[in-house]
Amino acid sequence: MHFCSRDLIFFRSHSRMTDPATPVAPAAAGPTQAERFFFDNNGYLVLENFLAADHVARLLDALDRAVARRRQKVEADRSQARVTLINGKRSTRLLYILDDDPLFLELLDWAPLMPYVNSLIGPTAHHLASDAIVDHGSDLMARTGGWHIDGNGGGFRALGHPIPLLQLKVGYYLTDMTQPGNANLAIVPGSHKAARSPVPEDLQRRDLFPGAIQVCAPAGSAILFHNALWHTAAPFASPEHHRSMLYYAYEHDWMMACEETWHYSKDFYNRRLSPAQHKFFHGLYFDPIERRQGWG
Repeated sequence: MHFCSRDLIFFRSHSRMTDPATPVAPAAAGPTQAERFFFDNNGYLVLENFLAADHVARLLDALDRAVARRRQKVEADRSQARVTLINGKRSTRLLYILDDDPLFLELLDWAPLMPYVNSLIGPTAHHLASDAIVDHGSDLMARTGGWHIDGNGGGFRALGHPIPLLQLKVGYYLTDMTQPGNANLAIVPGSHKAARSPVPEDLQRRDLFPGAIQVCAPAGSAILFHNALWHTAAPFASPEHHRSMLYYAYEHDWMMACEETWHYSKDFYNRRLSPAQHKFFHGLYFDPIERRQGWG
């Protein structure tokens, strides 16, 4: 049986953000008390229609171009497979996407998202990671498992129970996933508070084990979740199905947990980031080094 989260959870609709005539990101007040209560207790939050329809279309076009460029690079140089993961004829995962297209970089500090990041992580949150996923059922009908929690050391397990909120993951659906079976994000609500891991047999099942649900939401929706929430990609119901997603992650400014920030060039840091985007990275990446207020 497939459980779809549209029937089970609290949503906040951002329908005011879907007007194609809106040229800039609208303001957002951040999480309501109800949203924060839901996130704290369930480990995730779904914000429907968070990106306008025309914005989603432009992101899909940019993603198609980036996938084509990256796959060509892998064909020419196999070392590029470290940051471009090819799985079958069409399925591709791109790591470190901020410098692939200005639209991807723009989402780093997307105005409607920042109040959520500031509330859940803090006003000095840093960028942790970014990636893009294009999956096709024709490549991945036999895919199983993949369940995990995020963070170093197998998910910060050495810190004990409960694992604190150290990293906030944000997934953007670029294709419609209002129905299950499209490799929707699958989660176990409340599992960020669990003292034990699921049994190994459940983690390898192709279908969902009891307690797991698929997040069903339209294109343009944003899904925010805790680093300790158990999650994976749900199975495809048909080889004709596909999904496209973007992921961004944020962490506390005293952390340095991902090599993505080492991947980008000095030119990226000094020329392509806006002044406001500098704050999402440690000052040591800039030339000259930028001092951060309150350090040292």
